[in-house]
Amino acid sequence: MLNRGLPRSPRAQQLCAELAGRTVAIAIAGSARYVLVESTGQSFEVERGHGWNARRPAFRCHDQRGSVQVCCTLGPCAGSSAAARRCPDRGRCGAGAEFRELALLLRPDIEEDLSLSVGDVPAHQLGRFARAALGWTRKAASTTVRNAAEYLAHERRDLVPRSEAEQFLQGVDTLREDVDRLAARIDLLTRP
Repeated sequence: MLNRGLPRSPRAQQLCAELAGRTVAIAIAGSARYVLVESTGQSFEVERGHGWNARRPAFRCHDQRGSVQVCCTLGPCAGSSAAARRCPDRGRCGAGAEFRELALLLRPDIEEDLSLSVGDVPAHQLGRFARAALGWTRKAASTTVRNAAEYLAHERRDLVPRSEAEQFLQGVDTLREDVDRLAARIDLLTRP
């Protein structure tokens, strides 16, 4: 899929050439499985593996084929972006930002690929349905989290309500500023 999108973007082709011989390792947090993506300069080679160990940084940056320049761990806390770490052996190799830009440029257009199989209109309708379902899912999850937070804050009193927390933090900030002003005034009065 990556190689199929490469001819569509001149910038992606340029980045692929610049990253020739470099590899990114992508792992799912909490899983031993990983994917290695290596640029050959003209295309990408993708290899799946097993044995990723988050507790052994040396493995993160070296595999059977040599060194890996960028290590990304995807997890539920990472959201839609990967937390990339530079390889400590290579220092700031800069490959992380380039691989990230490549990922954005080569993001697959599933609706376009689907239209080749079922036609434009059905692919568009399926895409619209998928976007609506995803939007509904996100909204339902957001509402559930918000309702749970309100229940825990107002009904159970396990959490501090947002308004009370903001009022408390504002009071702390005001007190800190007052103490700083008092300290400055005392410093002025103690000078000869």
